[in-house]
Amino acid sequence: MKRSEINQVIRDMENLIRERGFCLPPFANWEAEDWKDRGKEFDEIRDNQLGWDITDYGLGRFHEVGFGLLTIRNGNTKNAKAYPKTYAEKLLMLYEGQSSPLHFHAAKMEDIINRGGNDVYITVYNGTPDKEKLDTDVTVHRDGKCEVVPAGTSICLTPGESITITPFLFHDFKVPKEGGPVLLGEVSMCNDDERDNFFYEEIGRFPQIEEDELPYRLLCNEYPKADA
Repeated sequence: MKRSEINQVIRDMENLIRERGFCLPPFANWEAEDWKDRGKEFDEIRDNQLGWDITDYGLGRFHEVGFGLLTIRNGNTKNAKAYPKTYAEKLLMLYEGQSSPLHFHAAKMEDIINRGGNDVYITVYNGTPDKEKLDTDVTVHRDGKCEVVPAGTSICLTPGESITITPFLFHDFKVPKEGGPVLLGEVSMCNDDERDNFFYEEIGRFPQIEEDELPYRLLCNEYPKADA
């Protein structure tokens, strides 16, 4: 992805978040230059990858497959002594016509909430630890309702609705080609992108960036280390 494209996605997501009346923590508004004087007192942001995350999964087709994401809070399964939070919270944005690939988490349970804008469709399959997609009925929990649906069912979440994603439940995200972007919320157990994302098809995670302009916001994997 070009840096100019990443910058524009962040600006678009900021606008959508404002439209939905959601207020962000201070670090979400820091520009790249602000990180120069952010010391070790902000290591929780660095170590837990709080902040902005824009990805095309290395496919180079962001407006077809990708998302914008902001991690607001997160614990750390690799260093629970320093960061004992057992939960995480994120905001996600997908443009109209955009999707995110089929995947599951082995450890994390999460609620995906439609915070407003467009509808979002989530396809569900039961999965196995070796990433087999099963043709078995799926038990789904949606806003206090438990139901059983066939494998491969595409569940529509309208604004305000949510779904619980349990471990080994394959799921994806798809947004209609009309109706604008959608803002999603995620409330979950600790997030560990390195060890707990299992995609049905092997893909990348962070994009290769072509630096055609200066960063507007640094991504969560770009923060400079604090001075000793």
